[in-house]
Amino acid sequence: MKRYITLLFFGIMNLVVVSGCSSDDKSPEEPVKPEVLKPVAIEKTNSTKIYVHYMPWFETNESSADKKWGYHWTMANKNPNTIGANNRREIASYYYPLIGPYHSGDKNVIENHLLLMKYSGIDGVLIDWYGTYDVNDYRMVKENTEQLIAMLDKVGLEYAIVYEDRVTTNVVNAGKAISVTSAAKTDLAYMEKNYFDDANYIKVNGKPLLLNFGPIVLQTPAEWTNVFNSITTKPTFLTLWDQSVEAGANASGEYAWVYKNSTYLTNFYTNTKPKLSVAIGSAYPGFKDFYAEGGGGAAIGWTIDHNNGATLDETLSLAKNANLNYLQLITWNDFGEGTMFEPTVEFGYTYIEKVKAFAGVKNTESVFPDISKMYNLRVEKKGNTEAQNKLDQAFNYFVSMQPAKAKQLINEIK
Repeated sequence: MKRYITLLFFGIMNLVVVSGCSSDDKSPEEPVKPEVLKPVAIEKTNSTKIYVHYMPWFETNESSADKKWGYHWTMANKNPNTIGANNRREIASYYYPLIGPYHSGDKNVIENHLLLMKYSGIDGVLIDWYGTYDVNDYRMVKENTEQLIAMLDKVGLEYAIVYEDRVTTNVVNAGKAISVTSAAKTDLAYMEKNYFDDANYIKVNGKPLLLNFGPIVLQTPAEWTNVFNSITTKPTFLTLWDQSVEAGANASGEYAWVYKNSTYLTNFYTNTKPKLSVAIGSAYPGFKDFYAEGGGGAAIGWTIDHNNGATLDETLSLAKNANLNYLQLITWNDFGEGTMFEPTVEFGYTYIEKVKAFAGVKNTESVFPDISKMYNLRVEKKGNTEAQNKLDQAFNYFVSMQPAKAKQLINEIK
């Protein structure tokens, strides 16, 4: 009996030791790293290149150096720290982004925006750009722009710059440049060095596309000739509609914008477009600026009713009938003027669903709510490595056109 108990004792001890060794030998499980997948282009039937005008100028109290909300959420009299009974922050807009007010340089925000664009059939982003100088909020806009650019090739979207030459006056007044043309030369040189050669920078007729919002300050062909002579790569340069005369032979064409009513678009397509080497049409959902109410200056003086999506239907129909090579959606996120295609509390996904139909996207599966859910989980699970890795993998599935796999992973996260 003693012998049996002794053997039993040693047998149990051996089992404990073996089990212990087995456990000690196992290293802690490493988080599974997401598989990086190359972006796959979305299939669509409409050959028109669809671009969207994008504002990278938003800032929150967490992103800013002074811990204050940026002007484009506040204007002169709104305080986003004030949260109403509807759980929405007070912002300088009649409309509210579905993901709430955000920082344009936030990678989670950029991911959300670009995935929504991709699945709506948008080919690229035309970025409203304020140059290179550290004046007003221009440096922040440039930094946010480059955060956006860094993710564009991962998603498989293109981009080009929309240069605001109005900034040159402020640069000179701040003592940063000796003349407006000097300021513009510095900005163009930066574009040439840092953007134009990118594989996903939009090329038209073999040259990088450059839009100008105006001209507003440089209003003579001689000034633009002076500016463009300072760079090696001459871009395909487009001004606002009816403004190319101010750039003379430097301009390759014009792009349409939003103004009062659709008769201006009809005129552009009928009378102006046939005379241009390159023309970019426009489509918009409406226009209602917040400047007067927000204390941000005088109201524009006219509005275009959103009309439950009928305004966008009309402008997309005009674009279709115009047989355009290029179309610009105005805008992704100018909340101050109420021209947003970005999903909002008021309109949901209506506008990007209409773009998706216009583009003839073959994948009719509904993915927009899942992309929003992914953003919410990014925020909610901040610091949770396992969850973030799953979301990284979901991102890679989305960009490689495997939305079912992306949804499955998103739904696994509790």
